[in-house]
Amino acid sequence: MEPSGYDPDVLAPALDVVFCGINPASSAAADGHNFSNASNRFWAVLHLAGFTDVRLRAEDERQLLTHGCGITAVVPRPTPTAAEIGAEEFRDARPAFEAKIRRYQPRAVAFLGKRALSAMLPTRDVAWGRQPVDFAGATAWVLPNPSGLNRGFSLDALVLAYAELRTAVTRR
Repeated sequence: MEPSGYDPDVLAPALDVVFCGINPASSAAADGHNFSNASNRFWAVLHLAGFTDVRLRAEDERQLLTHGCGITAVVPRPTPTAAEIGAEEFRDARPAFEAKIRRYQPRAVAFLGKRALSAMLPTRDVAWGRQPVDFAGATAWVLPNPSGLNRGFSLDALVLAYAELRTAVTRR
């Protein structure tokens, strides 16, 4: 837990999927809820991709657990932008992050963006979608980051990528 009292983790044992951000935004730490910036498309994408039956808001984040989903971040340190987290900080965070994933044992861990996973692996060649190797005992996925700053992916493209994961975890 951060000194401010903000804890980015919304976790329970044996979830279907844990969505894994790079690190919490300073705005999320100030608001006390993940993905709270109005420009972030996370909550809309989860609903449109079929993870939730209603569109949740950041304040409703704990309800994700009832849908078999959780939230965490690779690096727990809040920053104004994720660009402030470098490869070395990801590598330093890996042991504690892996221990957390092993402790909660989700079926899948979905990295939101390529940066964190590529910094923690020996190869930088990370593709979108399901990864060829597991991460800390969970099936690993890389999904586009829904941040409002990431305009390289339309809402439809985000929904399609997230729906692929939803289909995979509901088939198991």
